[in-house]
Amino acid sequence: MSRRTPRTRRAPADALTAVSPCPCGLPAAYGECCGRFHRGEAAAPTAELLMRSRYSAFAAQDPAYLLRTWHPATRPQTLELDPAMHWSGLEITGTTEGSAFHTTGTVTFRARYRHHGKRGELCERSTFERVDGAWVYVDGSFLD
Repeated sequence: MSRRTPRTRRAPADALTAVSPCPCGLPAAYGECCGRFHRGEAAAPTAELLMRSRYSAFAAQDPAYLLRTWHPATRPQTLELDPAMHWSGLEITGTTEGSAFHTTGTVTFRARYRHHGKRGELCERSTFERVDGAWVYVDGSFLD
């Protein structure tokens, strides 16, 4: 069950605007997609949408959103993002639970990036839980 996002060239984080394509790969502008979560206007209704919004937060260099959506038991005190890391694509390869009717869920994904001009890929299975009704990231396991 692979949900490949379209391969589009993404704008650098400092050029991300409300009308830019959303980094998460869904067919919507950033402002209407993950931007509304980042601004606090809405909460992600599913674990997958939270994962997509967190990916977009990495792409947009938004550590405040990442910390806000991290489980209190596993959240670091601070988070510094590497400005040389440029996220370039996301593929959701699987989900379990994580809907509006669940309290836990997992999302398996592949994220492509460039770091100092070198391409790479991160494969992870992330775990999510609801805390006070809102989805939060608990932890992740890297996959081969």
